[in-house]
Amino acid sequence: MSEATVDAILISATASGEIQSVGSARAITGRGLEGDRYVVNAGTFSEKPGTGRQVTLIEAEAIEAYVAEFGESLTTAEARRNLVTRGVRLNDLVGREFNVGAVRILGCRLCEPCNHLVRLTGKPRTLTGLAGRGGLRAEILSDGVIHVGDRITI
Repeated sequence: MSEATVDAILISATASGEIQSVGSARAITGRGLEGDRYVVNAGTFSEKPGTGRQVTLIEAEAIEAYVAEFGESLTTAEARRNLVTRGVRLNDLVGREFNVGAVRILGCRLCEPCNHLVRLTGKPRTLTGLAGRGGLRAEILSDGVIHVGDRITI
């Protein structure tokens, strides 16, 4: 597999708000990415107990596979994950620590597609099309800035 990198960084101030693509974002230990809904506990699932509510990741390859398999567009913004990666199998990072650039992250659990995603995209096939490849929920273990193009190291 090629070098693992960050393809895009996406944030939204609210659970259903517009997704913004940014070139970099400050990661705040135990909270999330500055400017994102998870930092202020405004994410769709922020009030539910559980780990991995600080940052979400999805593979660019999973989005591309969805488009190819279903013949339906799905943009990185529509996927509503914070970090779009390339060259790394995120499912393998559950329970593991890894670095995104200089920021230490813990992969907590899979980020399966949900009805909230279907409502926002109007694409019911995302539930089955992204099942098992909807990404990773994670926690931020160290402060730092994540940039598009940063390497992901395990």
